[in-house]
Amino acid sequence: MKTIEELEVFLTEPSQALIHDVSKLDGDIMILGAGGKMGPTLAKMAKRAIDKAGLNKKVYGVSRFSKPELRNELNAFGIHTISADLLKDEDLQALPDVKNIIYMAGNKFGTVGNEHFTWAMNAYLPGRFADKFTGSRIVAFSTGNVYPLTEVISSHCSEGQPVNPIGEYAQSCLGRERVLTYFSHKNNTPMLMFRLNYAIDLRYGVLLEVARQVYNGQPIDLTMGNVNVIWQGDANEYAIRSLLHTDSPPKILNVTGPETISVRWLAEEFAKRFAKQAVFVNEEQPTALLNDASQAHKLFGYPKVTIGQMIDMTAEWVGDDGYTYNKPTHFQERQGAF
Repeated sequence: MKTIEELEVFLTEPSQALIHDVSKLDGDIMILGAGGKMGPTLAKMAKRAIDKAGLNKKVYGVSRFSKPELRNELNAFGIHTISADLLKDEDLQALPDVKNIIYMAGNKFGTVGNEHFTWAMNAYLPGRFADKFTGSRIVAFSTGNVYPLTEVISSHCSEGQPVNPIGEYAQSCLGRERVLTYFSHKNNTPMLMFRLNYAIDLRYGVLLEVARQVYNGQPIDLTMGNVNVIWQGDANEYAIRSLLHTDSPPKILNVTGPETISVRWLAEEFAKRFAKQAVFVNEEQPTALLNDASQAHKLFGYPKVTIGQMIDMTAEWVGDDGYTYNKPTHFQERQGAF
């Protein structure tokens, strides 16, 4: 993987299973929050699946689009973009009524010191949104952060695990789920809560951060000693296919890869590829943020991109000084302060 163009083609390639499932959906698809890290490739994947299925469906991408070049790029791809500030009621109410919605709007980083905005985005806005789109089926992005830290040697958090979010970001995300669930009950709106951690793209993510630390000889903090990850393309496919699994009350779905990955092992794998020595600080704690996504794997199959492939691609990307978003995940955070 040498260029952003090659990466985007790989990230947005629809599987036959996705093409089949898109063919079973009635109506168009709208993505709210299409300007984030995952939204652009999710929109492109949906459009490619629709085109390959020979369907006459539209894909709408809604975002503030603070970068006009992204909007132009999506428009050129055949996606119908809408510039909107969803906290402005006139912008929200002006959105078209679309049958299938993937709701990705939210705020995480910069929560500390700006908690009021995070709660407005993550808990207030979802109610305004759900009150408008009562007749849609909705896949709402959430996070594994709503779960507590769990023992690494345990079976990890399945969908039946009681939630216990740490910190205001995670609490506000649970607030989003609770508010959406209220409106699902009230209006019989089918929904699915998409509890994701952590998506991987060569331009951001846990693997990129560990790889760059190894490459630059920086010490790697092992306090959060284990993680779950999933390739962004697989997570995007799961999200689109989840539109067929919405329900009222909402279905809960954990989304991540099948492995519990040791951060120490991950760093050592990168060290082999870079012919460098990994440097560590602190010791692994017995708990970590770890989710059981076996229900998603049962519905959609195992992720198509393996951890070994992700490591190889990330190592090549870092070694070639590939472009990055410079948006750390802060996966090491144990107190929920984002």
